[in-house]
Amino acid sequence: MRKVRTTFSIDEEVIKALRVTAARTRKRESHVVEEALRSALYFDLFDSIWTRPDIPEEEALQLALEAQANVRWDE
Repeated sequence: MRKVRTTFSIDEEVIKALRVTAARTRKRESHVVEEALRSALYFDLFDSIWTRPDIPEEEALQLALEAQANVRWDE
């Protein structure tokens, strides 16, 4: 997947935690940020749905609606 360079303004405490996590896991800071964003945006759930061609359409729709509701409740 193509990467896009971007800039964010983030709280100092979050940056410190990011740097510690990156150092402890021996990953690049950008990788830690991407993993956190993918988790927060439920990419893992959508990936599991898309990789299951056997899932019935109604079940896939229900999972998508539940994920959408979870995002709305978190806001």
